[in-house]
Amino acid sequence: MFPFAPYVIKSLWRHRARTILTVSGTAVALLVFCFIGSVQKGLLALTEDQQADRTLIVFQENRFCPQSSKLPQDYATTISKLSGVTEVVPMKVFTNNCRASLDSIVFQGISAEQLRVCRDLTLLSGDWSAFEKQDDAALIGQAVAGRRKLVTGDKFTIGDVSVVVQGIFESAVAAEDNLVFTHLDFLQRTRGVNEYGTVTQLEVHLADNADPEAVGAKIDAEFHSGPVATTTRTKGMFQADTVADLAELIGFVHWLGYACVGLVLSLVATTTVMAVQDRIKEHAVLQTLGVRPLGVFRLVIAESLLLSVIGGMIGVVGSMLFLSSTGLSVAAEGVTIAFRPSWDLAVQGILIAVVVGLVAGIAPGWQAAQSQIVNALKQG
Repeated sequence: MFPFAPYVIKSLWRHRARTILTVSGTAVALLVFCFIGSVQKGLLALTEDQQADRTLIVFQENRFCPQSSKLPQDYATTISKLSGVTEVVPMKVFTNNCRASLDSIVFQGISAEQLRVCRDLTLLSGDWSAFEKQDDAALIGQAVAGRRKLVTGDKFTIGDVSVVVQGIFESAVAAEDNLVFTHLDFLQRTRGVNEYGTVTQLEVHLADNADPEAVGAKIDAEFHSGPVATTTRTKGMFQADTVADLAELIGFVHWLGYACVGLVLSLVATTTVMAVQDRIKEHAVLQTLGVRPLGVFRLVIAESLLLSVIGGMIGVVGSMLFLSSTGLSVAAEGVTIAFRPSWDLAVQGILIAVVVGLVAGIAPGWQAAQSQIVNALKQG
């Protein structure tokens, strides 16, 4: 097959408009496939993180949007005394949009000491000391900074919340790259409302031998008759419940990914069939020159494979570059799903292009290999 590589390339270039259209269509379909895959991976990373099963989120009962949940901060003291609890992190959450949005800005107010301990952040610019010393300082996730064109020292305002960027960070958790961390007391006193002493939620870290369900039940029982009743779930369950509607939509969009694979198969197969029909005489001449039917079959397969792989590589590389440069995410009720490219997704896209190229070439390749030399030479 390789000695005939120049022939295959010249055959494709002979009908360059058809070839370019097929390659571009394949590229777009694989780009969409990889984009959908990145959304699904972001959702899985959010809801199936093992660490999220060892962390509890205490939220006000029958509340959903962060703005509506108001827990007494001193609940943290009571919870910290329970068996199996190692750390309680009071957290104030503010978002500019509780509905699903591609550009939601989510602020999380946490004490500077607990932020350093409980989050795995790497500062790309700025420093911790400047953040710790300034009341209205903020650490901005790299995805937010990229979308909003922010650098250290900028002032950033969303609604009534205005902060000064004192650092841009990268997190080990992709979703956290779309967050803005501020001081807890700053967020409690902002927006012209004094909410000092109340928080949106409490993040409870558990010992390795603690039972999350048992500890969660104790917490809810403790505050059942208190001033504010609570609902406690593991962090993974809390996030899954919060983005449940989005998860259903993403599950439906999953079928669109399969449709893209079907589109690539249809495009490449159609183009290959047309190419075989155009070159019936050529294939007959090749057989008279000693090329066996299996050799003709391989030529057609090679042409189909080349079309699919070139288009697939363009689509996969384009999707990886687009996703890595835009830092896209979707958020709902303060929970963010990050769209992040990955090598396994890229490999999956290339493998799909290879398989589709092989499958698309089987029928036209078989047709070309089975054609009778005399009849083929009489055509055209």
